[in-house]
Amino acid sequence: MKTEQNLPILYTCGASRGLRASWAAQEAGVAIDLRILPFPPRFLAPEYLEINPLGTIPMLIDGDSHMTESCAIAHYLAVKGGPSDLVVMPGEKDYAEYLDFTYHADATLTFPQTVFLRYARFETGKGLEEAGLAYARWFGARLIKVEKRLEGREYLCADRFTVADICVGFALHLARLIGLEDYISPRALAYLEMLTARPGFIAALASEERAAEAAGIASAI
Repeated sequence: MKTEQNLPILYTCGASRGLRASWAAQEAGVAIDLRILPFPPRFLAPEYLEINPLGTIPMLIDGDSHMTESCAIAHYLAVKGGPSDLVVMPGEKDYAEYLDFTYHADATLTFPQTVFLRYARFETGKGLEEAGLAYARWFGARLIKVEKRLEGREYLCADRFTVADICVGFALHLARLIGLEDYISPRALAYLEMLTARPGFIAALASEERAAEAAGIASAI
């Protein structure tokens, strides 16, 4: 068992896409050193730029490894302790779909959500609110891929809960947090309810809340 000083360090903000990483860690039983930052950290925690020059979250540091992509971090933590059912391996049924939905979650679903948040919620008054709302609609239109995939399925891939569900599930969870729930179909909402009822998800939320409280930081959303 690693000592606390040697745990993977996860820098993130509450209610951010870093939840994918903390959720994966909970599901995989991997201990992490969770460090919550104020949002946006590049302005409110400028010392963080010395750790991550991008100023983005999440960031995972594990020894000499430095990672900044939430879905990649979730995959990494899922197999940190060895082979895991959370990951679909080459040669397994739905391996290609596992990769596709894991990447789709951030590149296609979370991206327009962040644009919506920036221009329709955080930087209002600049005349760009309509652009933010256009990206909200863009997000809603891209949910068709997930909704079609869930027809007749409980999970996205390999007939079991995987990192792909964590990554897509977070995008749906974020949509509900930021007022985009109306774009989610009843089937996808039922899927989201199932995912967020998992002990691993509940534990991840609680761990982030404890870390934020200890740091005296409120959620940005």
